Amino acid sequence: MNIIGVGERLLGAGVLLFVVAMVIGQVLGQPVLLGFVMTGSMQPTLEPGDGFVAIPADLAGSVEEGDIITFRAEEIQGGGLTTHRVVDKTDRGYITRGDNNPFPDQDGDEPPVTDAQIVAVAWQPGGGVVAVPGVGTTVNGVRDSLAWVQQRAASIFGTRSLLGTQGLAYLLLGVSVCAYVIDLVLSGDRDRGRRDISRDTGTSVRLLIGIFAAAVVLSATATMVAPAGPQEFGVVSAEFDSPGSRVIEQGTTESTQYRLGNGGYVPVVTYFDPETDGIAVEPNETVIPARSTVNATLSLTAPPETGYYRKFVVEHRYLLVLPQSTIRSLYHIHPWLPIVVIDALLGGSFYLLGAALVDTGRVRSRSRDSPSQFRRLMARLR
Repeated sequence: MNIIGVGERLLGAGVLLFVVAMVIGQVLGQPVLLGFVMTGSMQPTLEPGDGFVAIPADLAGSVEEGDIITFRAEEIQGGGLTTHRVVDKTDRGYITRGDNNPFPDQDGDEPPVTDAQIVAVAWQPGGGVVAVPGVGTTVNGVRDSLAWVQQRAASIFGTRSLLGTQGLAYLLLGVSVCAYVIDLVLSGDRDRGRRDISRDTGTSVRLLIGIFAAAVVLSATATMVAPAGPQEFGVVSAEFDSPGSRVIEQGTTESTQYRLGNGGYVPVVTYFDPETDGIAVEPNETVIPARSTVNATLSLTAPPETGYYRKFVVEHRYLLVLPQSTIRSLYHIHPWLPIVVIDALLGGSFYLLGAALVDTGRVRSRSRDSPSQFRRLMARLR
């Protein structure tokens, strides 16, 4: 066995996994493994294009002054993920500022950042951020290339289902299928005179099966994560209410219909976690059948003091491929645990099924003792 060759393949697979995780994290709005910055607002701590280790907010614990956070901004550069440092804590949220900016974000139009908006916290061992140069440039380049491919594919096939995170899964699955077909064509021995080809362990096919399984996991994760997350509702607490709007008489509660949709072919179960006082969704646990919508009740309570208030509730969605009681138990341990278990179930089942077919000979790859694929291809072209 060529140890150097195996090491190179493992390194290549690791780099590919890293880039894919980064790109998917940006599409989902949830940094995976690493985050990055693309502006100079965090200089000299982080230069444009630098990456940093991103700890999911659910695992990072409480946010303190001095922490660097990645949050869903409402106004900064038109909204989206922003990475700045927490410089103060108030009753209404965190005050943030880029290390290179002279004024806090809240001196402009950006409201105080709430816990519901924070998606990750930068790891700061010893009080300093570990910067990884060039991460942002690489990820943006890969993401733009994938977006261009998706747009072209959507235009050619006339469907928008190839766009977004779900489209990435379809794209990965399609590339995997093409690669598998090409591998079968190149490895097939049309010369009946050569019978020195023996059955191999199926290593190359197992790699393709692994790619298929990754596509399944990616699609499942996108289905559960993309439509979920924090939902914001603005409430104006006033002396008199205004029916049909979110102007509510101070100290009172109003309820309205909240529609939940599921455009997929697998039922999902949803849970709601209020992140601020004065908001609730009933029922808290709801099953949405495939290709259907259900109605829940959203209740908003106006504080005793007049003014504008932001209310947040976090929605969690899970594919109903496990017993509902099991998903409920996992959810109460940690909201991300059902996603991990469901992904492992779907991806693992797909991989084990494919590997079983390889072992039974229903799907085969060829031995390394046979003529190389390149030589056979060249022989056919002569």
